[in-house]
Amino acid sequence: MIETLVGGLVGGAFRLAPEVIKAFDRKNERAHELHMQDKQLAFVQLQGAERVAAATAEYDKTALEGLSKVLTAIETPSGVPWVDAMSKFTRPFITLAFTAFYISIKVAAFMHGATLQECWTPSDEALFAGIVNFWFMGRVFERKG
Repeated sequence: MIETLVGGLVGGAFRLAPEVIKAFDRKNERAHELHMQDKQLAFVQLQGAERVAAATAEYDKTALEGLSKVLTAIETPSGVPWVDAMSKFTRPFITLAFTAFYISIKVAAFMHGATLQECWTPSDEALFAGIVNFWFMGRVFERKG
């Protein structure tokens, strides 16, 4: 009788062992599946970022081509003398008007007691350098082009 009981227990243990192994195996499969889904999600996100970058680059290229066409059209004479003269005079007039207004503000500040160091700041220096570069360095690049 003991042999039957031990045989039944051993048989039951051997019968139960594959089920226990399957349970551990399923747990590992689920962990592996979750890991693979994380990798797939990261890959899809990377593909999306690449598509956005490509679309942005294409948009920038199209925008620059459009800007180039507009600038070419602006530089092309219209054939009407007063319109062409006004077109050529616009940028210098705006620059001179802005500069005169800016200088008048600085002179007024100086006249009301501000020191020269308070009136001429690094921002003023940068603005002056930008205007000078626009009018003189731009011509150098236009000649080379």
